Amino acid sequence: MSLRVDEVPTNATSNENLSVYNSSLVAEHYAGLDYLSPCEQEIFNNHLRPGMDILDLGVGGGRTTGYLSGIAKRYVGVDYAPNMIEACRAKYPALEFHTADAADLSMFADTSFDAVVFAFNGIDYIVPDENRRRCLQECHRLLRSGGVFVFSTHNPRAVLVRALWDQQRVRRFAKKLVGDGVLLGTVTAVATCTKAVITTCRAAGNSAYRILRRLPRAMFWKGEGWLWDSSHGGLTLHYAIPSRVVTELEQRGFQLLQVLGDDYPRVSRRYITDWYYYVFAKRNG
Repeated sequence: MSLRVDEVPTNATSNENLSVYNSSLVAEHYAGLDYLSPCEQEIFNNHLRPGMDILDLGVGGGRTTGYLSGIAKRYVGVDYAPNMIEACRAKYPALEFHTADAADLSMFADTSFDAVVFAFNGIDYIVPDENRRRCLQECHRLLRSGGVFVFSTHNPRAVLVRALWDQQRVRRFAKKLVGDGVLLGTVTAVATCTKAVITTCRAAGNSAYRILRRLPRAMFWKGEGWLWDSSHGGLTLHYAIPSRVVTELEQRGFQLLQVLGDDYPRVSRRYITDWYYYVFAKRNG
């Protein structure tokens, strides 16, 4: 098999990803998000305590701001896209937000925070590798001893897509068609079978696409690399399997506390889970 060497995005720059995230349409999309995933809820509840000073990197349109600012003694949101920061200030005018690159957080003094959060795989969009490593160094510098670094990153080996559907939604659809009559059970069963076939076929097609796209790449076999994604018109992002992430963070003075798949509460699978959340603590000393 001839592997495509795509570990270093030689033609990609941070400005290209920035231009995507700073577009008005993308900023508007992220400003409309206001939720935590079950995985994030579990991670935040386990590792973020009331009264912490929290830095929210890659804050986007403020999706995590409501929760994090609600428990923080001091909350600061940072994003490199000015339009994202404008959206955050419009939603939360009383809170502190800054436009800054996560690879250069020199506006903050050493050991300023108890927790740094970089949700929604934001760290994966920092290119090239040198800037991503600088971001890790900056996070280490800003954390107090024992402080926690929470972030997520894409899994390069996630090539299989689960066939999932909402059974309660199917039942509501059937009930809308026939009401609570004797036909409800039959219509529900037919609708469930139809939905299962459609969803399974779609998942199989998406899996085939991922397999064809990722298996020929060195990224899949090495467990780390870069890949162009068509989201929002095109983004370059970094992928790494858990063992790679843990090794890199431990080399930079962090200690692993928890890894949790984004598909929580389902059991994570190495070829299915799209990305993982990580919690690291800054080592004492």
